[in-house]
Amino acid sequence: MDRDPHAWARLGRKLKQARLAQGLKQSDIADEAGVSLASVQSAEAGTVPKSRMPITLSPIAAALGWRPGSVDVVLQGGEPYLDTSEPAWRDVPVQQQIDEERLAGIMTTAMVRATEHATAAEIRAATRIALDELRRQGYLPETDGVQPQQDSANS
Repeated sequence: MDRDPHAWARLGRKLKQARLAQGLKQSDIADEAGVSLASVQSAEAGTVPKSRMPITLSPIAAALGWRPGSVDVVLQGGEPYLDTSEPAWRDVPVQQQIDEERLAGIMTTAMVRATEHATAAEIRAATRIALDELRRQGYLPETDGVQPQQDSANS
């Protein structure tokens, strides 16, 4: 569990902003979440928990319309996933097809950003595993046994 006081302060600010944006009182959130008013106040104050993640945070976040996992995302510096009737990804135009090399590049970049101590070879191996799984599930066409050429400058 993250014990960074800045992360918890950020979470508290985000919870309060979400509540105020909806024109709700702390007591409204407490009632909706089925938690005490003190729990809502503590969450909005950004109080760092003593030992474990407070069990009241998920219901508070849900009462604000946040999707599961949003508390952890905000603690890590991201934005909460909002619970909307139409998922946000539906608003994004989708390319009908993406070639495997481009997808591999996108995945590799994402893995580099998400990992600190992995080597380039480990990241490429993980990317190949993910591409194989996407191929197995039918999201990518089967290869004819010939793998795309690897750029030796990037190896």
